[in-house]
Amino acid sequence: MPAVAPGYPVRAMTQRARRRHRRSGRKGGKILLGLGVAGAIAAIGVLSVGLWALSVAAEAPPIEELKPVDRGTSTAVFAADGSRLGFIQSDETRTPISLKKIPDELQDATVAIEDERFYEHSGVDPNAIVRAAIENIEAGKIVQGGSTITQQLVRNLYISNPERDIERKIKEATLAEELEDEHSKAWILEQYLNTASYGTIEGRTAVGVEAASQTYFNKPADELKLTESALLAGMPQSPSRFNPLINPTGAVERRNAVLQKMAEQGYIKDGVADRASQAGLGLERGYKYSTIREPYFFDYVQQELISRYGVATVRQGGLRVYTTIQPELQEAARQAIIAHGYTSDPAAALVSVNPANGHIVAMASSGTYQQSNFNLAAQGHRQPGSAMKVYVLTTAIRQGVDPDATTYESRVLNLNLPEYGPWEVTTAEGSACGCSMTIREATEASDNTVFAQMDLDLGPENVRDTAYDMGIETKLDAVPAEGIGGLRIGVTPLEMANGSATLASGGIRNTPTAITKVEFPNGDVDEPEQGERQRVFSDGVAYEVTDILKGVVSGGTGTAANIGCPQAGKTGTTDDYTDAWFVGYTPALSTAVWVGHPNARSTLGTSAFGGTLAAPIWHDYMLTAKGDFCGDFPQPQDPVDYQPFYGTYANGGRSSDSSSSGSTDYGTDTASPPATGTDTGDDDSGAYAPGIQPGADPAGGN
Repeated sequence: MPAVAPGYPVRAMTQRARRRHRRSGRKGGKILLGLGVAGAIAAIGVLSVGLWALSVAAEAPPIEELKPVDRGTSTAVFAADGSRLGFIQSDETRTPISLKKIPDELQDATVAIEDERFYEHSGVDPNAIVRAAIENIEAGKIVQGGSTITQQLVRNLYISNPERDIERKIKEATLAEELEDEHSKAWILEQYLNTASYGTIEGRTAVGVEAASQTYFNKPADELKLTESALLAGMPQSPSRFNPLINPTGAVERRNAVLQKMAEQGYIKDGVADRASQAGLGLERGYKYSTIREPYFFDYVQQELISRYGVATVRQGGLRVYTTIQPELQEAARQAIIAHGYTSDPAAALVSVNPANGHIVAMASSGTYQQSNFNLAAQGHRQPGSAMKVYVLTTAIRQGVDPDATTYESRVLNLNLPEYGPWEVTTAEGSACGCSMTIREATEASDNTVFAQMDLDLGPENVRDTAYDMGIETKLDAVPAEGIGGLRIGVTPLEMANGSATLASGGIRNTPTAITKVEFPNGDVDEPEQGERQRVFSDGVAYEVTDILKGVVSGGTGTAANIGCPQAGKTGTTDDYTDAWFVGYTPALSTAVWVGHPNARSTLGTSAFGGTLAAPIWHDYMLTAKGDFCGDFPQPQDPVDYQPFYGTYANGGRSSDSSSSGSTDYGTDTASPPATGTDTGDDDSGAYAPGIQPGADPAGGN
């Protein structure tokens, strides 16, 4: 029995007290046991987490095996004189620059606010992680991240669509340390400043400091001042929140925080930081990446690029594209159109092509890109009227038909040809001289009835093939009406200019091109226009056709186009005076001009002829475009050997052996083709979409 202190009564422990005592002892033991187990579990947990983290880190592939995410670079397009036309539009604007072009103040500001121990750590900064954790706990929300600049660069370069989880952070840290082993701090900082996001404006995100500087201050990054550098340095943490165009107050606060950090870390003095903090934002919205000169031509170039290289390469491949457009000729074309009053509707379009190489040197039209982005010069398929007679004439000369010895009667035609159906043909004003005309005379007078008969004698298929050979790309149906401008679909000014360029180049067809050279970031160069010249007929054929078309300008329907130098051309006026053309050329330049209503096939007035509306525009433009050149077309090396020709409709003798349809006897004054085939338009309102023209054009005139 245990001893007790004297003077204290000893009382026997009751049974209930003994049970309570035993329970109390067991409870204390359980608590101790529980604490021991919890400690063991915690230790195991820490060990497990550590092992898991090591396992995740081990899963990160070696950085040398990773392919950097292609952030892309904006593609720039230049005119023939080297001036910039604009950048191909994409969701991001980016122009990487070297570190030496990035101001020291911008480098220092970025390090101060993003990663103050950047030059001390080896990719991961434990101090920053602990500091960020404490600040986030104190704030009750995420106010600071612990990622270094190197970790952020890893995310920008190697992790597409990163998820915000611990696994990504562990892999990011592992790769950051490897990146530091592979590259210098200068390389890492340069890459970061070229890949960080600096906010989104009008749907386009400025990536890198050069794009940011151009967007917010309208100048290159190497011209940034301290306050401007500090503003940009503060943006990557939250590009939307600190965007000065969206939240100027937040942007000022963030900029000032950057300045304060720079002062605390010794990059600038306190007084400098204080004074800079009092400055305004000094924004000047820049439009370098969104401004486009000559937008119609620019779109044409962009489509050519996409067809050749693909969308991704064009929009973010960092190409430097050099084009054929000559700004001074483009301006001359625009001024010629405006000077004659074609600012919107009626409209005019002009395309000018260099016959020596197919370069498109001018492509202009009425209106503005804001009003309509439809390119009338390259996309507008319109009825060409008598301008199409050039292809009939060329077919005749190709077949050896003597234009001065072969005659036709100028008369109203009311034919009914078994192969084509009924066809009635008159001249532009419904008159015909009722006289015999040579092919040369009929060309100068633009006589529809003579050319309709000649088309039948030569063979509509042959006329179509000549048009294709010379550069017409729109599908033709090989019906006789096409020879006087009755086309089912129509042709564009670009096609017509290129067709005449084949004559100007002595029978060599070029593929019209808007691009001379494409430079890739890796140094590769592509010259798309090379190797695309093809001789389609002799220089003798081209010379004889040109000689006849000279007469159109000197004394025929195209006298208003006369610029006082050797030139050739053809007017065109469609039925009901809805479209007016002049397509002409010198030895150095081929130009097509169209005038009409852009959105409807309605009349321009009964005095609206190609010679009165389109030829004056051509004249004014070419006076400037020709420059000092006034040379003549060279004598041919391969002259034409004319042979006797007596077609079904030509006056006299036998049919030509070269015509598949000319040997068939169609009879007289009873039959012929529907002028343009059938109407394929879907709009039954009477109007048509730009570029598609339904309906016949049987009597295209001058």
